[in-house]
Amino acid sequence: MKRPERLWLALAAAALVVLPWYGLEDTVDAVLALRPEAMPALGQAAFGGCFWLLPLLLAPALAGWGVARGRPRLLVAGGVIGIAWLALEGLAIIHRGWGWDFLSVLGPAPTQPALGWGALLFALSCAMLVAIGLARLGRCRGDVFVVAAILLTGLSILLFIGLPLLSVLASAVRDDAGHTDVSQFLHKLTDGSIWGFGCLHGGGACGSAWNSLAMALLVGVTSTALGLAFALVAVRTRVRMKSLLGLLSILPVITPPFVIGLALIILFGHAGMATVFLADHFDIPRSRWIYGLPGIAIAQTLAFTPIAYLVMAGVLQAVSPSMEEAAQTLRAGPWRTFRTVTWPLIRPGIANAFLIGFIESMADFGNPLMLGGNYTVLSTDIFFAVVGATHDQGRAAVLAIVLLVFTLSAFMAQRLWQEGRSFTSVSGKGDAGLHPPLPGGLKALCAAAVLPWIVLTVVVYGIILGGGFVVDFGRDNSLTLKYFLTAFSIEHGVGGWFLSGSAWSSFITTLELALVAMPFTAGLGLLTAWLLARQDFAGKGLFEFGTMMSFAIPGTVIGIAYILAFNVPPLELTGTGIILVLAFVFRNMPVGIRAGLASLSQLDRSLDEASLTLGARSFRTVRLVVLPIIRPAVITAMVYAFVRAVTAVSAVIFLTTAQYQLATVYIVGRADVGEDGMALVYSAALIVVMVAALGIIVLLVGRQRIGRRGLAAGNMGVGVA
Repeated sequence: MKRPERLWLALAAAALVVLPWYGLEDTVDAVLALRPEAMPALGQAAFGGCFWLLPLLLAPALAGWGVARGRPRLLVAGGVIGIAWLALEGLAIIHRGWGWDFLSVLGPAPTQPALGWGALLFALSCAMLVAIGLARLGRCRGDVFVVAAILLTGLSILLFIGLPLLSVLASAVRDDAGHTDVSQFLHKLTDGSIWGFGCLHGGGACGSAWNSLAMALLVGVTSTALGLAFALVAVRTRVRMKSLLGLLSILPVITPPFVIGLALIILFGHAGMATVFLADHFDIPRSRWIYGLPGIAIAQTLAFTPIAYLVMAGVLQAVSPSMEEAAQTLRAGPWRTFRTVTWPLIRPGIANAFLIGFIESMADFGNPLMLGGNYTVLSTDIFFAVVGATHDQGRAAVLAIVLLVFTLSAFMAQRLWQEGRSFTSVSGKGDAGLHPPLPGGLKALCAAAVLPWIVLTVVVYGIILGGGFVVDFGRDNSLTLKYFLTAFSIEHGVGGWFLSGSAWSSFITTLELALVAMPFTAGLGLLTAWLLARQDFAGKGLFEFGTMMSFAIPGTVIGIAYILAFNVPPLELTGTGIILVLAFVFRNMPVGIRAGLASLSQLDRSLDEASLTLGARSFRTVRLVVLPIIRPAVITAMVYAFVRAVTAVSAVIFLTTAQYQLATVYIVGRADVGEDGMALVYSAALIVVMVAALGIIVLLVGRQRIGRRGLAAGNMGVGVA
């Protein structure tokens, strides 16, 4: 028996006979107290009346027999049986009895609580036994790492994306009593508040679906264009103070988006600083133009442009300089070189940046909540359907489906735009070229777009960073520390020093959960990108569809889906830190996938093949060959994973509890009751902490270097990308 098989068989056995099978709020205390409910699966079956757990013993027995007889098919069969029976019995017998009504013919319904650590380890062991068996059968050239990566990634997407989505679909067609009612679903789906055209003929407002679509298209275009302009200036010019430009570019991405909306209200609201100044000195009447589509679009463009910049900067750095030099050698001018060489090669980045901006705009509800006014969008409608007075869960599910259809359609359009085209520019040959200078007209156009953006960013962040340290920004600018001390004071008592500020609990909880989620988010995203770009395997189309769904689901839908799927057994996760980490991972993983695919599309397969030819297995090839070259994608994934976990609102606002209160929820609460100073000082503290964290990430990961002539014109380091 080989070592991997022996290890995972032992773990499967330990999961059944040692670890507690069911989940408990106080698992450790229950085990130490030898409480009956903390027994492992074998004990539950023998003494707890859970006879339906006995068939699970068949899985390790069959797999062990297959290994002993040298028959990998039995190894696969054992693992599949274990996973299948675990899923079947978990869904069929739940906390209130039979999970499916037709099982009532079997008699009185038994019950069981949520699955625990024993079930988790058993499922993981069975999956690894299946992977090892398939590799022994020659799947994926016998590479266990590749097979295991495909299987575990696919199962995780199925469990934490597919199952929640099915829960949303099921909830949409049920009435308040839990019975299927298709007519009620159709009535809610065709509601005029979703699809109305009142704004076109002066009869009122358009539906939230059309408002969301118009806003997402506008923000997707503007954020992508500004992100590209900023990346061109930062990567391809000799602009001084690039570190400052890099800092300004990442400030919006490390700030809760709704805080930008709050700053815009302080600046351009009816009594805002700029509004009052223009009215007093230029007789421009005060107005409420900032509320509605213009204000939301400005706030979201400020918030999402840096994401586009991070993607585009990585793609621009990965473009082979020798290809652009070859065009110049053939007497192509700067404009022709950019149009025929550079532009086609950066198309994956442009498409991915637009898609990210589109989906982020669709999912954002913080800025529409602050600036929307009468301009309703799907994300805020979903929020109020859940937490509003009506508490219409079915309406929230219907709106989530509409939102998902829009984002999925955008994803398919992006795929069709890139389909059948090759963007490879980095091969196995050495590349010592230099990127050519930008055309003069393009450089001026980029500067004209970037400079106003920088000025507005500086002003907005002056308000955010300084607003918490004055009494009332714009009215009473006297300096004060009362907001900061209320939030982050440290006092000395009888037992020594302690954190007495009201914000410390949410601050520490947020950082802990973000640090836990960051490596899983980046790792899973980049691994998925590598599998899609480099591996051919049976079922790849279905696997791609799963990752596509993962990318197309906005955070608002994730939050609703997780409530519906994980609020009751067999997987009862609500109220725990685990569900928040899972929401972070599967909400933010798609950016790692997009950044990884954009970089891998420029990396020639010959590099991987050369490593494999020299005897390295896939894991070693990924670690020593692929990852060093796609460092911009690694940085993008890690930065985005950490930052968006700290600043997440739409997905987690439904999942937080008093024990796991997050920074963004605290800030929303303070802003909602008019405590702008507290909201701003907390945001400033988050910004300082995240700037330091991002610098550490860049130092640890390093930067990509394609050319070899040093930091010459156009090839200088850029920000954090």
